[in-house]
Amino acid sequence: MEVIIRPDADAAARLAARIIAHDLRANPKLVLGLATGRTMEAVYGRLVRLHHDERLDFSLCQTFNLDEYVGLRAEDPHSYRHYMDEHLFNEVNIDPRNTHLPDGCALDLAEECEAYEALIRRCGGIDLQLLGIGRAGHIGFNEPLSALMSRTRVKALSPRTLAQNAPLFDVATKMPRRAITMGVGTILESRRCLLLATGAEKAEIIAKAVEGPISSMISATALQLHAHCTVIVDEAAAESLAERDYYRWIFDNEPEWTGYRHL
Repeated sequence: MEVIIRPDADAAARLAARIIAHDLRANPKLVLGLATGRTMEAVYGRLVRLHHDERLDFSLCQTFNLDEYVGLRAEDPHSYRHYMDEHLFNEVNIDPRNTHLPDGCALDLAEECEAYEALIRRCGGIDLQLLGIGRAGHIGFNEPLSALMSRTRVKALSPRTLAQNAPLFDVATKMPRRAITMGVGTILESRRCLLLATGAEKAEIIAKAVEGPISSMISATALQLHAHCTVIVDEAAAESLAERDYYRWIFDNEPEWTGYRHL
């Protein structure tokens, strides 16, 4: 795992977008895992800008989202399909047939989960998985006690997640209580993971995820096991990291990051 600290949220999102753009240019057929949430809006805004200003090409790539609410149709403004259409898919030249999310309204949810896993495998696996982190430390909707080898499945949402996400719904009581999510094991099979977290409210959980013990209570700690995981945070989210000076030194001195230091 490597940790990169940027001055503010905008700089952190800019770097995440540039890393995605670099990998997409290197492999136009990139299989890209995507996340939702307010933190990701700045990343997708940057990618849209790169598409328009620098001709970043999405025409051959495939995407797989981490999760979707159970019971919400694609056209529902609170669904993650609607979110992705609004913030990225409708703004770039991606083939809609290559954009994949679980169907939260499938008649057989278990079968839908198995089919989603199979589709990821048929596409050759995920090359780059973009991740956020919940305040309870979950990646995707892998709530506390999610097995570290878990696969795509239906997961009941924790009270903390419900409280965090309910304000995004017009009526809080309409927020679904379950979601389909990629499992921790599914995420760990991605060739690269890129986690973005910003803001002081994420400082405590980032420190636990990056520097704490690996635990099924905090699914993001499983990323410590990944061979190629990059965590990007702003100064506010880095505040509780014990080794933050070391992380800054690596970014400032390692040749791998030379082309990114001006961002």
